[in-house]
Amino acid sequence: MVPSALTLGQLAARLNAELIGNPDTAIQGLASLQHAKPWHLAFLSNSRYKSQLTETQAGAVLIRKEDMGEYRGNALIVPNPYAAFAGLSHLFDQTPKPAVFIHPTAVIAPSATIDPSASIGPYVVIEDEANIAANVILESHVCIAKGSSIGKGSWLDKHVTVQHHCQLGERVRVHAGTVIGADGFGFAPHEGQWYRIAQLGRVVIGNDVRIGANCTIDRGALDDTTIGQGVIIDNLVQIAHNVQIGDYTAIAANVGIAGSASIGKHCIIGGASGIAGHLSICDHVNLTGMAMITKSINQPGTYSSGTSFAENSQWKKMVVRLRQLADVPLTQLIKQIEHLQARVEQVESRATSYPPSSLPQDD
Repeated sequence: MVPSALTLGQLAARLNAELIGNPDTAIQGLASLQHAKPWHLAFLSNSRYKSQLTETQAGAVLIRKEDMGEYRGNALIVPNPYAAFAGLSHLFDQTPKPAVFIHPTAVIAPSATIDPSASIGPYVVIEDEANIAANVILESHVCIAKGSSIGKGSWLDKHVTVQHHCQLGERVRVHAGTVIGADGFGFAPHEGQWYRIAQLGRVVIGNDVRIGANCTIDRGALDDTTIGQGVIIDNLVQIAHNVQIGDYTAIAANVGIAGSASIGKHCIIGGASGIAGHLSICDHVNLTGMAMITKSINQPGTYSSGTSFAENSQWKKMVVRLRQLADVPLTQLIKQIEHLQARVEQVESRATSYPPSSLPQDD
């Protein structure tokens, strides 16, 4: 719980919400409907969980008016309870923020530029010509390589590495262990050997981007790898060289995006999806989890691939049938389908040609 409570009236004013109930109710935290206590504010964003309203102990609930039903507790009426919850969550965030200072163990090149309001943690390394803007927080063991810039209000968690000449916008949040600007996977085959291609581009990241833990974003081979404004990236995501990601796209965990792929704005990439290189995905495309994208998508919509799980013995039977199906030539399958369709049409035409009185009657 936070040290001091906020009243329901104060929260209503902050959200411009309609308040039903006691404005002096003290709120000291947020919780789910199922686990909330009388000092918590809960939320109902999905009408399927309305039944939980009858049992919740929450001091108040963020809710749409049409979902109130028989609920008679304290409520803040808002059009989008989940968005309201997201906004209020920052009031109760207890993540510690480091003091504004440069730790004595930090190693900083003389040519680096650091704003006086920045916080530089233990064992941070900042190389030549790097630029650290106002209110930046670099946690312990962060490395900012030569010529890279970190925009205002950005926060890089422990052990983040930003390689040379990369550019992060304002208010970018990068979680622990992520590497930005590593060499892309560029090699030329010649006479049975692989010859490394120097990766000459950068990584350029827009404002208000969120990047999870242990991600890798490779620098471009020639052109830059670019991440648009407001993009959110989950943990363990691999983004290869020269990839372009449009504004406000969301990428779930374990996604792999191959080189030179271009992804549009406002897309949602489901977890463990794979996107082949040198293709494009237009704006407003949703990929469900584990989708394998092997060609460009030019129309907005939701796309899936693969098969969902089944009981093991049933799954084995399906695999056998698929293999048997693969052994049948396509032209033969088409002829068989056409033959069956013709037979069905014959049966239907004979049935409709008989008068109703001549058809067999039930006893």
